[in-house]
Amino acid sequence: MANIDVLDLGGQKVGSLELADEVFAPSQVNETLLWEAVKHYRASLRQGTAATKNRKLVSGSGKKLWKQKGTGRARIGSVRSPLWRHGGTVHGPQPRSYDYAFPRKKLLGALRSALAAKLADGKLTVVESLDLKEPKAKLYRQALNKLEAKRTALLVENGKELSQALILGSRNLDGVELLLNNEVHPYDLLRYERAIFSRPAIESLQESLKKTVSKRKKAEVA
Repeated sequence: MANIDVLDLGGQKVGSLELADEVFAPSQVNETLLWEAVKHYRASLRQGTAATKNRKLVSGSGKKLWKQKGTGRARIGSVRSPLWRHGGTVHGPQPRSYDYAFPRKKLLGALRSALAAKLADGKLTVVESLDLKEPKAKLYRQALNKLEAKRTALLVENGKELSQALILGSRNLDGVELLLNNEVHPYDLLRYERAIFSRPAIESLQESLKKTVSKRKKAEVA
């Protein structure tokens, strides 16, 4: 098992945390699974509102323009025909949902991969607590700079310990997002340069991911 330093918001080491190999081992990184998870997440974000007007939606009379026979011209039934300029579009896009089912086991596997990749890249930080005395964006910006999160950062807190000061102090910071540990998606970990977890958040997430791995192994044995 690997160990990671636990820091305070001043960047000073205050302890260490043991990381489980079932979650953070380099062998857990599966790039194909990460790609699938990101593809699914981005598909669910698509609005699916693109639409073209078909024959019944374009403007124009439905009256037959000239009689069927005897004119020497091609037969035509409506000015809205797709064959004509300004006519309806055939097989064009219509409003739809791009979301699709994604197995929970694959999602959790991708989450383990994202965490292991962040640790391997040295972009995973664990702090004792994310709370400051005052809910000021300036103070949180200074704290993030000391934690080497000068570009973009994902702050992850335990749902039971989320304080109003943390919400108010981090919500206006550019390139910073605050999430609960049970809301973290692999896409979030890959999108932000540095992931900063509070100690309770990483411990809780690690424990839940370990349980899913043990259940999977028991099922394979059975």
